[in-house]
Amino acid sequence: MQGSTGFTVIGISVRTTNENDQMAIDIPAIWGRFLEEKISERIPGKIDARIYCVYTDYEKDHTRPYTAILGCRVSGADQLPDGLVRKTIPAGVYIKQTARGNPLSGSVLNEWQKIWASDFARNFVADFEVYDERSQQGDQAEVDIFVGIDQ
Repeated sequence: MQGSTGFTVIGISVRTTNENDQMAIDIPAIWGRFLEEKISERIPGKIDARIYCVYTDYEKDHTRPYTAILGCRVSGADQLPDGLVRKTIPAGVYIKQTARGNPLSGSVLNEWQKIWASDFARNFVADFEVYDERSQQGDQAEVDIFVGIDQ
């Protein structure tokens, strides 16, 4: 477990659900759009090159609809470019899991399936993945996943 101070992300979003594996269509589609449209280049006030995939606005829990936001962490970005969204992830306690293996081959989804099957006391406020230079290492890739839990 580790504490996290709050932070803000700007990016693009999609409302999705794990029901009927809809997220397996929506999440890759938002990634495709993020990369194809070079969304990262449009985000003001980025603090670094890491990409965050935030899961928030849960209707109830991971079995019901939620919002996925793909973007970058920002500092002091007052303006919000057209078509982008801003979300502040609250400070809290998070369990850190690490997906190991190629994200394009399902390593992140496999780690989420373990999380969904776990008995973590999740708060369903915000969870997020961090894609840094380690996430681009093919079969040796690592993606950190932070799961919000009740204190």
